Amino acid sequence: MQLNHEIRDKEVRLIGPDGEQFGVVPIQDAQERAMALNLDLVKIAPTAKPPVCKIIDYGKYKFETAKREKEQRKNQKIVNIKEVKVSANIDDHDLDTKLRNALKFLQSGDKVKVSLRFRGREIAHASLGEKTLLRFAEKITSAEAGTIEKAPKLEGRQMIMFIAPTTPK
Repeated sequence: MQLNHEIRDKEVRLIGPDGEQFGVVPIQDAQERAMALNLDLVKIAPTAKPPVCKIIDYGKYKFETAKREKEQRKNQKIVNIKEVKVSANIDDHDLDTKLRNALKFLQSGDKVKVSLRFRGREIAHASLGEKTLLRFAEKITSAEAGTIEKAPKLEGRQMIMFIAPTTPK
């Protein structure tokens, strides 16, 4: 933002500190009015024809915008992606253990990436891997902890599926 004497335009559309419109005035008049009120002249719309300038207390304005941004950062939730790795010929008990971990991640509000890596000749039976991932997803959706965000997809020697939590915290 350009302030006070940094503004090099000949004419500007001037807005007062209370929002009143002064119309198009020469830059010298605008700067004199700002100095008379002991405030700053700030260019708020540089691309307009003529540019729009407002008389405000720049220090106060900067403080309020920083305060607003800090409040927005405080209220935003960062979603992490946790990964659970399974294999194509995983046993039921092992799958249940992985499922418990995934449920714990989903309940804490994180997304879960379920990856299945094919080793050796297992890639020839990719349908078995897909069935394993769909079985995993069915158990999670039946527990009403998550929904499938991205269906199982084969990428190289790896099949990947994403599950999002149903009720994020």
